Amino acid sequence: MARVGAVLLPLAFAALILLAAAQSDKPDQTPKERPPKAQGPKPKPKPMRVKCNEKRKVNPFCFNRNMDCPAYCPQSCYADCDACKPVCVCSMPGACGDPRFIGGDGNAFYFHGKKDADFCVVSDRDLHINAHFIGKSGAPGMSRDFTWIQAIGVLFDGHSLYVGARKTGSWDDDVDHLEITLDGEPVDLQDDAKWTSGLVPALSVTRTKAANGVLVAVDGKFSVRANAVPITEEESRVHRYGVTADDCLAHLELAFKFEALTDDVHGVVGQTYRSDYVNAFDVRASMPTMGGDASFTTSGMFAADCAVTRFGPGRGKDAAALMSELASVSCASGMHGQGVVCKK
Repeated sequence: MARVGAVLLPLAFAALILLAAAQSDKPDQTPKERPPKAQGPKPKPKPMRVKCNEKRKVNPFCFNRNMDCPAYCPQSCYADCDACKPVCVCSMPGACGDPRFIGGDGNAFYFHGKKDADFCVVSDRDLHINAHFIGKSGAPGMSRDFTWIQAIGVLFDGHSLYVGARKTGSWDDDVDHLEITLDGEPVDLQDDAKWTSGLVPALSVTRTKAANGVLVAVDGKFSVRANAVPITEEESRVHRYGVTADDCLAHLELAFKFEALTDDVHGVVGQTYRSDYVNAFDVRASMPTMGGDASFTTSGMFAADCAVTRFGPGRGKDAAALMSELASVSCASGMHGQGVVCKK
């Protein structure tokens, strides 16, 4: 028996070792707590990088310099080569959001207009810009619509230019939602950074980012920066816009620059460029608002028929001056009845 015990004892010990090893290879069956879901807002996108594209000879100090957009407009700025710094599109004369305008005098104001209607924002002798407003009915207790500028129609030199944001349900920053036409023909930028018109050599359209941002310019007349943007779910929730799944209310952020306006210019923004313009807004108001919708209403996107229109020959102060001059002119037949001779 002693010999048997001497044999069994090592065998039992070896069996215990093998059993322990087998148990260690089994996966842990103890239930584990799941990690908590991430809380808080989504991470903010990285600022867009812009640069000065002026030639070295024109601006050696700022030539080709890269700049990051400011934190309060991370995806909507451009490089101001003169100041050599990034500038937010919505801090320049133009219109953004539930239309907040900045005038030529640098003061901000609101003009809400009306959804599904067109208004003249600039009207001058040889330049006219209308804006098409989209929107939603105001929240209970509001006397106005929520509105945004969906598109602009520009009349100049016998041509019509359209820049608009396409209606879309879901928004994708990488998909281009801008639509541009010249005299009814589409302007197809494709992957080109810049498009120039064979019909209007002074006209160019330049991409300011991969999608949804352009600079439209007519040399010697004007330029418009236009970004297509949506109303986000968060914006809709906070402001009670009531955005639906089939329409994110894509609209434009606009910045204007004019080079040849007359002092008779008018329109929602145009009038703020006049030398006799007086800002009558209450500077203490949180939302200084311009009224007078009837003065700026037009019958269509390319109609220059608002009450304050100045577009075309025979309009505005120049026409009045011409009529006054003609009133002092006397005409009679001359040259033996052939032709007419006029003199003051």
